[in-house]
This record gives sequence, C-alpha cells and structure tokens, in this order.
Amino acid sequence: MPTLQDYRGRHPAWCPGCGNFSILKSFKDAMIELNIEPHQFTIVSGIGQAGKFPHYVKCNTFNGLHGRTLPVATGIRLTNHEMLVMAFAGDGDCYGEGGNHLIHAIRRNINVKLFVHDNQIYGLTKGQASPTSMEGMKTKNQPFGVFSEQLNPMALAVALDCSFVARGFAGDMKHLTWLIKEAVAHKGFSLVDILQPCVTFNKINTFDWYKQRVYNIVPEYNPEDRIAAFQKALEWGDRIPLGIIYRNHRQVLEERVPGIKDKPLVRQPFDLSKIETTLREFY
Repeated sequence: MPTLQDYRGRHPAWCPGCGNFSILKSFKDAMIELNIEPHQFTIVSGIGQAGKFPHYVKCNTFNGLHGRTLPVATGIRLTNHEMLVMAFAGDGDCYGEGGNHLIHAIRRNINVKLFVHDNQIYGLTKGQASPTSMEGMKTKNQPFGVFSEQLNPMALAVALDCSFVARGFAGDMKHLTWLIKEAVAHKGFSLVDILQPCVTFNKINTFDWYKQRVYNIVPEYNPEDRIAAFQKALEWGDRIPLGIIYRNHRQVLEERVPGIKDKPLVRQPFDLSKIETTLREFY
C-alpha cells in the first residue's frame, strides 16, 4: 500500500491558504485508498496555478501548453489505454483556451479523468476574469465589471451527455477525496469541477462565501436521470450542489478503435518494413 511519502513531489509554491493545497491532499488520499502506485498513472496539465499540480506529485507527468491538456491526455490513452490518465487544469485553462478540446473529449468519451481547479479567476496571470467569473465581477482589466454571462460547466457537460459530471469543494476534503475516487473508478470521460477559492485575487468567492451556499446532493438523488441532472446543474447562487450530478454508461473511445481494441498500441510489434513499403508508394 503506498503512503503519502511515495507521492511527494516538489514543495508547493502556491499562496498560503490557497484551495489547491486541499485538492492536492485529497488527491493523494484518494490514490492511497485506491492503492494506485505513482508509476501506474500519468498526470497531464497545462499552464496556470492548477498546471503546477503534477510538479508536486511524484508520478508520470506531461506539462504542456495553455488549454491543451486534453489533446495530450487523449494521445496517451490511445497509445496506452492500460495507463490511468488524468488531466488537471484551471477554469481559464480548460474552459477558456481549452473549451473546444473539452467539448470533443466529452463527445468522444475518451477514458480520461479531468479535474478542474475552478477559482473563477486567472490566478497565475494576476487576476483577470475567467469564463466562470460571475457577471459584474470587477477585476484589474475589467474595472467596469465582467460583461459576459458566467459559464456553467456542469450544465454544458450534461447537455453534451458527458459520461461523468461532478462538482467538489476544496473546503470539504473528505467529500472531495470520495469524489476523486468515484471519477477514477468510472469507465468513461470524467469531469470534476472543483470549487477552489483564490485567496489572493478573488475576494468574492471565498471559503466563507462557498460554505454559506454549498450542499451535498442527497443519496436518494438519481444521477442517471438526465433531465433531473440538467435541473441540478443549473443550480447556482444561493444553493450550489456538490456531488455526482450526472453519470451514464456508454462505450469509451478506446473500445471503438479497431487497431487498439484488443491490445494497447505500445504492446504491438513494430515492423519497420511496413513503413518502408508505405514510403515507396510516394516515390
């Protein structure tokens, strides 16, 4: 059984009090409880404070471009679908620059686990509004307030029939650990939006602000009822639901691609003569 020490990476450089620390601890606890060793999974990240996440975890890592976590994660899964692949991104990184990739990853249902650190602000680049910033919020480069309507990633995911849609909160580590375990165990693309206060640049959506509004979805709720899930996903404001909002069971992309269905690409023989034959066709 792995221990916390086995996952220890570099010393985190996040701001004191940042919600990312809770996400990091919850993730490590989930991996321990699932008995997953560091060499058994790969974390892909982009740019931002969330993008630093794999620096602080001992594991296989690919740290790429802003908004481009999911193309890389998809490539890794298609090459070796025996490897657990997870993507960590911020709300700006994933829902802004990477919004197009999110839509198509959901559509393809690649078996990747996506965890979005949603602090409703661009933290690394000093406090610009992100797609999930609330309308009217004033920032350094939006002095008259945000004019765009706030993006609802949960409603978007349910509308796209995402295989697993959930929301967690950095202020409830026990619940978040459980949610991470559920996402990892689910077969299909998993989106977990994690409400993560930015103590430096977002003075509105604080820990206290969330604690006055978040609530755990009751056990009687059926996450496989898509209509009910869409209604639940639309809740925001005075009441914000936490837990598994929507879940379905459909075939993953890896099982639909004939060339890798029975054996991962990395385990297939490499025949250089076939490449030479193909190249001759262009002579």
